[in-house]
Amino acid sequence: MFDSLKDRLQSVFSGLGKRGALSEGDVDAALREVRLALLEADVALPVVRQFMERIREKAVGAAVLKAVRPDQQVIKLVHDGLTEVLGGDAEPLRIDVTPPAVILMAGLQGSGKTTTAGKLALRLQTRQKKKVMLASLDLVRPAAREQLRALGEQVDAGILPESDNETVVQLAKRALQAASLQAYDVLILDTAGRLSIDDALMGELAEIKALTNPDEVLLVADSLTGQDAVTTAKAFHDAVGVTGIVLTRLDGDARGGAALSMSQVTGCSIKLVGTGEKLDALEEFDPERMAGRILDMGDVVALVEKAAEAIEEEEAMRMAQRMAAGKFDMNDFLSQLRQLQKMGGLGGLLGMLPGIGKMKKQISAAGIDDSMMKRQEAIILSMSKKERVQVGLLNASRRKRIAAGSGTTVQDVNRVVKQYQDMAKMMKKMGSKAGSAGLKALMGGGMPGNMGGMMSGNAPSAADMAKLSQKMGGGSMPSLPGLGSKPPFGGGLPGLGGVGGKKKK
Repeated sequence: MFDSLKDRLQSVFSGLGKRGALSEGDVDAALREVRLALLEADVALPVVRQFMERIREKAVGAAVLKAVRPDQQVIKLVHDGLTEVLGGDAEPLRIDVTPPAVILMAGLQGSGKTTTAGKLALRLQTRQKKKVMLASLDLVRPAAREQLRALGEQVDAGILPESDNETVVQLAKRALQAASLQAYDVLILDTAGRLSIDDALMGELAEIKALTNPDEVLLVADSLTGQDAVTTAKAFHDAVGVTGIVLTRLDGDARGGAALSMSQVTGCSIKLVGTGEKLDALEEFDPERMAGRILDMGDVVALVEKAAEAIEEEEAMRMAQRMAAGKFDMNDFLSQLRQLQKMGGLGGLLGMLPGIGKMKKQISAAGIDDSMMKRQEAIILSMSKKERVQVGLLNASRRKRIAAGSGTTVQDVNRVVKQYQDMAKMMKKMGSKAGSAGLKALMGGGMPGNMGGMMSGNAPSAADMAKLSQKMGGGSMPSLPGLGSKPPFGGGLPGLGGVGGKKKK
């Protein structure tokens, strides 16, 4: 969503980095470009004014002009300013109360309330081990209750039995009683929406709120509607007292102004964001981490969280034991490819890594996408069991057979073999004494018997990653499987390497 804003800001900051020492004129010119970038991203004008006033006051100080890296100082100021605009500190859902905690979902029709209710139920059950009940209070949209029931069955949540003879208030009262009697931890109420804000909608919401006394009133807003989403949020907040906002379709191609404006204009925190169509595509909103993504600083914490979710503990322990022994075959390579796909594919992962925004065109030109991983998987699956374990058996005729079986070319097969060999070398280093010690330190000291820090969801620090890299004899983080080690474009991907390059003439 923030691609255009990210590109504009990157061009501003890269220009500053080339100048060395900055004058006040340089800083003013850069801030003017930042202001234009925010306005082009559809950020509300009052928000831009407040943002620029705060930044300008700090940016023209002697600390920035005399800094060793003044461009980095300006980036830090902009990062801190964006964090403040997005809401400051992250605010989790208030559900640790006397059960059942009641969450009231509100919003206009088509904003994604029902789907978000299902996503939220799944998240609360898997992440926080809560027992969740879903109840539909939507008597306006015919398929609403059927949709919520289907979602509830998919996520294995409790569902309030339907009734056509009750009013919305009676349904809410019955849902509250059922959740209490059946010892549910959380009750999610999915309310009706309208095509526009009207008195009937607000009156119904106010009635439900007065009866159920919800712990959270979450406004579900579609981020693709731009500034209309901000106007809607303000109207709902004034009428029923919204406690938090859920932004849906953050993976869309809108300019992102709604996300940057909403918290500041309404005074409500953005608590959750929808990042895709799948039921697990719901993330907690952290202003600082989102600001890092906008400024192409990446979000390594989210990357580690995804890894902790996607990687099964038994598989991680098996892989850790093989790594400690310096063993790595094509079956392990295939396993890592599949784990990457579980974590959201290359597109989602690359967006969380620092510095990737500058290389978007090169990545696209190199063909680094999820289809590349599918081709690599097909190539490995076309090998015999013996060939996957003993890659040295792959002579020219066998490679031709594998290419024909996978619908690829011999060059594609050669590239996968080369990438595997690079990964195998890296694993051999990890199996050495120095590499094993560094890996144990990274994992929290419990590898392989206990995956320690990574399996508990704690991200390693930058210093930990640097120490591990030095102990293993490298200058960067290990490559992701499937991307290889020799990039076809200058500089490569930070910590990732690239795909196999062209042959030297």
